[in-house]
Amino acid sequence: MTLAVAPETKIEQPVGRLAVANLTASYGSTPAVTDISMNIEPKAITALIGPSGCGKSTLLRCVNRLHETTPGASVTGSVRLDDIDLYDPRVDPVAVRRRIGMVFQRPNPFPTMSIRDNVLAGVKLQHNRLRAAEADDLVEMCLRAANLWEAVKDRLNKPGAGLSGGQQQRLCIARVVAVKPEIILMDEPCSALDPVATAAIEDLMLTLRRQYTVIIVTHNMQQAVRVSDKTAFLTITESGQPGRLIEYGDTSVIFSNPSEPATADYIAGRFG
Repeated sequence: MTLAVAPETKIEQPVGRLAVANLTASYGSTPAVTDISMNIEPKAITALIGPSGCGKSTLLRCVNRLHETTPGASVTGSVRLDDIDLYDPRVDPVAVRRRIGMVFQRPNPFPTMSIRDNVLAGVKLQHNRLRAAEADDLVEMCLRAANLWEAVKDRLNKPGAGLSGGQQQRLCIARVVAVKPEIILMDEPCSALDPVATAAIEDLMLTLRRQYTVIIVTHNMQQAVRVSDKTAFLTITESGQPGRLIEYGDTSVIFSNPSEPATADYIAGRFG
């Protein structure tokens, strides 16, 4: 699969090196985050942490150009996937979202679709035609990747919405995996789940990072410690101000010996 830069031009599939430089994202004239620069480690899990309203989800949505789908939203700066500026006007945003998949806060399987059709939904939207046997193999592969196959293999034609919350979230992850992205974004994927389902999703994240670059937004500091390799701390200096990146580094260092007092205060629960 390729990223389209122009109708006649294709760029070979990237390997997942993501760099954000001087990024400011706004809603109308109001910036939500400003001057964000960070290099995302490939095939690792990066956690975005910080108080509510500091722009973590906005930053995440900028990575695959979902932010611009909000009326009045705008972005300056750059997001580069390998040597491709994803905000180059010649780049097709739909192609970007094929390479960089999103798992949302609440599980969102298509309610009228079967489990099987949910997995294949993204593939069909790309107008990829699969023979029945190829589709069956892809469904099994993706559900196995999401650690869901054994639970649903005998009811693939049942509605996806009939699964438990944790299973629905894993189904959504299988749907993302089916389009073969390089990067998977997760916006608080466990916030609506119970502890058992949360543990299953965290185990799945650790498995996914063997093949994918994963970026998660989380308010759960213990979760960030358990699953992430890198952590970025964002915050706001005062109400109404945009979020800024305060500190970014190895999770073990951020949580044991942060270099910024604001990071230490947030991790310790003194604000946020």
